[in-house]
Amino acid sequence: MRLAFLFLVSALAAFSAEPEPLPSTPADLAQGEKLFRNHCGLCHGPKGEGSRGPMLTRAKLRRAPDDVTLVKIVTDGIRGTEMPSAIDAMSEHEIRQTAAYVRSLGKIERRPVPGDPTRGAALYRGKGNCVGCHSLRGEGGVAGPDLTDIGERRSADYLRNALVNPEAELPEGYLLVTVAAKDGRSLTGVRINEDSFSIQVRDGAGRSHSFWKTELTRIEKQRGKSGMPSFKTSLADPELTDLVAYLASLKPETTGEAK
Repeated sequence: MRLAFLFLVSALAAFSAEPEPLPSTPADLAQGEKLFRNHCGLCHGPKGEGSRGPMLTRAKLRRAPDDVTLVKIVTDGIRGTEMPSAIDAMSEHEIRQTAAYVRSLGKIERRPVPGDPTRGAALYRGKGNCVGCHSLRGEGGVAGPDLTDIGERRSADYLRNALVNPEAELPEGYLLVTVAAKDGRSLTGVRINEDSFSIQVRDGAGRSHSFWKTELTRIEKQRGKSGMPSFKTSLADPELTDLVAYLASLKPETTGEAK
């Protein structure tokens, strides 16, 4: 009984112990910056300013409100997202140094996104017709990726580049395909799924089509191609700036309207 009591006291003490603080010496932060640039900078930008991954130069990170969670995310990644695990790339101490550097980025003053989100919202629904292919909180088309929280996942610079040059950096797993069937049907769309015997394709209207490969005469995989048009000539530069401002404003806590 006494042994069990001591074990319980020890377990409770460990549970209630304060988490170990992140390393914070100048040497640790310098090493954390180096590790971040090598392992995280491609997606989050070399200084955490954001790219294909969200910007980290903010005082509060939605997915990592505390240091324990931040270390866990760097260690394990985030299931169902493009955020990979660093467990095979860094030691435990290096992961903590990287987390410390990420946390220090929140002290950097953020540069406001130029443009008018309200005008951008009108362009999104009107002249740009983005709503025809993209969904916001369940409303809109499904031919393109959902944009409900795009401002959290992508930087303003990345969004502008995607609007001007959609094929510069396609979403992970995105593949445009053209299939031709023996009965004369032909279809171009985004591959949803494919195995040795079948392929599923979503067309520009958002409809899904499934084919047995024995039904097809041709499967053309257009790697590096996008079904999204470039807005380089269809929108003036100020309009692009406003549209980017609107997209950058779309966060999980917003209602889909510019704020």
